[in-house]
Amino acid sequence: MSNISKAFENGKAFIAFITCGDPDLETTAAAVRMAAKNGADLIELGIPFSDPTAEGPVIQGANLRALANSITTDDIFGFVKEIRKDVAIPMVFMTYANVVFSYGAERFIKTCAEIGIDGLILPDIPFEEKDEFEPICIKYGIDLISLIAPTSQNRIAKIAKEAKGFVYIVSSLGVTGTRSEINTDLASIVKVVRENTDVPCAIGFGISNPEQAKKMAGISDGAIVGSAIIKILEKYGKDSPKYVGEFVKSMKDALR
Repeated sequence: MSNISKAFENGKAFIAFITCGDPDLETTAAAVRMAAKNGADLIELGIPFSDPTAEGPVIQGANLRALANSITTDDIFGFVKEIRKDVAIPMVFMTYANVVFSYGAERFIKTCAEIGIDGLILPDIPFEEKDEFEPICIKYGIDLISLIAPTSQNRIAKIAKEAKGFVYIVSSLGVTGTRSEINTDLASIVKVVRENTDVPCAIGFGISNPEQAKKMAGISDGAIVGSAIIKILEKYGKDSPKYVGEFVKSMKDALR
């Protein structure tokens, strides 16, 4: 059984997204530790990329700030190896195909396994093209996480049947970012997912407050939050881990 399943063992999961290296890796490490300490069940670590097509302005900004610090994939691998000494909750990388290709797919995925990464999310790889990466992920015990969007429609069942780790359900059309309301008929998407897999599903994109998190987790098995956390990191910089911890606690409390 995948290590990611542990994130969903204690009720509804709260999944936190943090961009590595924004404003620096020391702050990222402290923020990850505070998120884990305050109830995050799984951490998505963003590997910065110059053209993050799934991201809105907030996470784009985090990518650019991290890249301006000359952050490298090897720096991030070293950072994960270090925090794995005391952070036990599941962790996955979210990045783009070009990052993996340029590093060397097998070398990248093998290293993920060696440092304790449990899964990989590549939002720019369509389901039909996942065979570029999935056989290597299977070889090294890394879950390639599937995304299902409101536009997936007649592909939902097919994607769900082959899902590993957890199913990432995109709440609404467009890019990441906080939204005042989410109007997609997510319950019907979750229904189809659950008819086709026992793998848990969590909803992300646009969730920014405890009320939204509670509503999304009520429909699914968990809530994913990124932009709201990145805004805290942008506002408070090196002082942000304390505030990230407080925010994560408020979100996790809402899911209990």
